[in-house]
Amino acid sequence: QLKLVQSGGGLVQSGGSLRLSCKASGFTLENYAIAWFRQAPGKEREGVSNMNSHDDSTYYIDSVKGRFTISRDNAKKMIYLQMDSLKPEDTAVYYCAADLSLVATMSPLEYDYWGQGTQVTVSS
Repeated sequence: QLKLVQSGGGLVQSGGSLRLSCKASGFTLENYAIAWFRQAPGKEREGVSNMNSHDDSTYYIDSVKGRFTISRDNAKKMIYLQMDSLKPEDTAVYYCAADLSLVATMSPLEYDYWGQGTQVTVSS
């Protein structure tokens, strides 16, 4: 069974850090572009960061650039999102995603597999 299972998240004060993890099973992660998305209450799901499968190049939206870091460990089948200097506006449900593709995109429609989502709440 192909799936992504997330862990991490929780409640943190503004300026704090969290690391989200995502365990892949049932497929070869190295062949997949990966991404993290988030969805705040009343808002659409937005892409936060992604990483290509063929060269591991990364992309971040401006609001998280310099604060968030996406990474992967293909041998362990793990995807990570390190979040530092968190702000209240980062509060959302975060999702990992994987797409059988060389190049990652920010369109949620492109992604085949999704984690179950994890809540991140940043208090001011």
